[in-house]
Amino acid sequence: MANENSIVAIHRTPFNRRSDVDKKKLKEMGPDRPDLKLEQISTDRGRTYKRSFSSSLYANRSWLAGCAVSNAFFCFPCLLFQCTGTEILWTTTGMRDLKHFTQKCKKHESSLCHLTNSMKLSLFGRLSIAEQLDEGYRIGIRKHNEEVRKNRHILSRIIDCIKFCGAFELALRGHDESESSDNPGIFRGLVDVVASLDGALKDHLDSATVFKGTSKTVQNELLDCMLAVVREKIISEIQSSDFLSIQADETTDISTQTQLVLVLRYLNGANLEERFFEFIPLQSATAATIAMALKERLAAILPGEQKVKLICQAYDGASVMRGTSSGVQKRIQDDYPTAHYIHCYAHQLNLIMQQATSHIVKVKNFFSDLGGLAAFFSRSPKRTVVLDKTVARRLPTASNVRWNFHSRAVNTVFEHRDDLIDCFERIRASDGFDDKTSHEAGGHIRLLEDPDFNFFLKLFHRIMPHVDILYAKLQNRNIDSVYINRCIQQFQEDIQKIRDSVHAMVVEHRSGSEQPRKRRAIDQDELKRIATEVCDTILGHTKERFAFKDHLISATLLDSPQFDHYLAAFPEVALATTLKAYPVLDGSRLKTELTLIYGSEEFRTCRGAVDLYQLFKDNNLSEVFSETETLLKIIITTPMATAEAERCFSTLKRVKTFLRNTMTQDRLNALAMLSMEKRLVTDMIDFNQKVIERFASLKERRAKFLYK
Repeated sequence: MANENSIVAIHRTPFNRRSDVDKKKLKEMGPDRPDLKLEQISTDRGRTYKRSFSSSLYANRSWLAGCAVSNAFFCFPCLLFQCTGTEILWTTTGMRDLKHFTQKCKKHESSLCHLTNSMKLSLFGRLSIAEQLDEGYRIGIRKHNEEVRKNRHILSRIIDCIKFCGAFELALRGHDESESSDNPGIFRGLVDVVASLDGALKDHLDSATVFKGTSKTVQNELLDCMLAVVREKIISEIQSSDFLSIQADETTDISTQTQLVLVLRYLNGANLEERFFEFIPLQSATAATIAMALKERLAAILPGEQKVKLICQAYDGASVMRGTSSGVQKRIQDDYPTAHYIHCYAHQLNLIMQQATSHIVKVKNFFSDLGGLAAFFSRSPKRTVVLDKTVARRLPTASNVRWNFHSRAVNTVFEHRDDLIDCFERIRASDGFDDKTSHEAGGHIRLLEDPDFNFFLKLFHRIMPHVDILYAKLQNRNIDSVYINRCIQQFQEDIQKIRDSVHAMVVEHRSGSEQPRKRRAIDQDELKRIATEVCDTILGHTKERFAFKDHLISATLLDSPQFDHYLAAFPEVALATTLKAYPVLDGSRLKTELTLIYGSEEFRTCRGAVDLYQLFKDNNLSEVFSETETLLKIIITTPMATAEAERCFSTLKRVKTFLRNTMTQDRLNALAMLSMEKRLVTDMIDFNQKVIERFASLKERRAKFLYK
């Protein structure tokens, strides 16, 4: 991580935005003077001269600073104060011309701007002799600081109220925020409650004339400051991490505005983080528009040489996102070559189940009939009352996007079939329902008694729990490709067992069937064929869609059940593919480390990359297995699903509601950040103070918030 007096740190947090304590500390530290990798070759009169950096260049120039990132020289006083007319060569771009180094330094030293900035730096933090002798001045300073302390206390309480509303997704504004209003809003009500417990805040609210702190303008300014502080924290964590992945998805909010969510995934020390960063409004949901929006944000997050940190981009399977010629993933990879694409595995699981249940007519009709049961009750509260009394369980509505809803419907009907038949019979026997309702209830009774319907109900009652288990694992944040690879293998084994038992299931079903059916039944061979085809479709599509190819093949190198096989025959092809996908790895050392891991019993109990990475950290093995740890970081940082983006959409729907549909984009992002990253906000001990510092520096205020 960069030193506080480095050029990178000063660019990130300018001198005028720092507190007085930080400013004085920066002055005491002086300019950063690292060794620069700077070389220059020039030709003069047929002879070639090579000039390179020397630490002696810093000699006799107390104002000269260097930047190891940009490999350039800067002027420390000009960088801090930047009075009008200061040359950007010495503050922004940096000076790299070694041939004319001495001349440019002399010219800059004699400039008025440099002398002005140097004088300001020398006098900063010092008082004049008259001020030092003036007792009245010192008394004024004490009074000023006492007033600042009081104002900061009041503002901190107001910030706490806004944080509370944001964390619990409550609307701050009320219908009428005047003193006599009965509906001033949650924020004003919360401020009044806090004031009843804090005498200083109550006195301020009763007597304030300059700055009360409860206006909508102050709310918006504080929210902007909170958002900026949290984003700075997230960016600082990313800059200290080795790799970064992004997740993105788009939806339409209540005001029909297309919103693109950006989620960042990275390792913060030993902790895996998935952070919400921003909702980005889009004019159109085209690949060019989405890619441009993402590139703008990534440029601020990963400037310059840090582009190589971006190792993955995860989206859903929409063609605009996954297109290999002009899709978003291709456009991003053109600028970030190491940003490999991941098609969300949870989304692919939904596609697998859709394929397995839509191309077979009998199965498609089964799920259509199953959805009709829930639709029958959803259209009438009167019918629902009978359902609650008889079954005491609601029927989930089917969804083509979330297959866990289908699973809940299958399980509910399977477990409460007899109760549902009783419910429909009560509806038919009751005089309170019309003929159409009675007719539909009779149809549902015949459906629930139909052996073919019950066979498919039993079949999917056995299949769906395994789909639910895999789906739940894909929703977890702390997953990696190694762990998911093992979960997929287990899923395939479970579906294969069901396929192998199809014949016995059909025989058992036919032998247990009740009296003959009125409508034509499916014969035994046809039932077996359909059930087998369902299992084969799931297995085939799982093998095809979840096959680890290209960059994901790196996960197979650390699949512990394969260690014995790898010890006998090292996976050279997988290693070569991994090195091609991630050139940052040292192939020879990685092979040596993996060979050692394959032969050690201690590593065979790890369930995935996260467990193995934690084992390295707990036992101080990072230096021994440095390349393997780098590979683990890559695997862990690579997201296998975009579940966090979906969670962000849920927050979006709770924050921007029908009654709050005119909310500005900045306010939406701030409130969403306070909600989704509430733990991060809570863990930042100095969060309120940073917000106050930023709030005070926004503009000149009559109320005093900065200490002298």
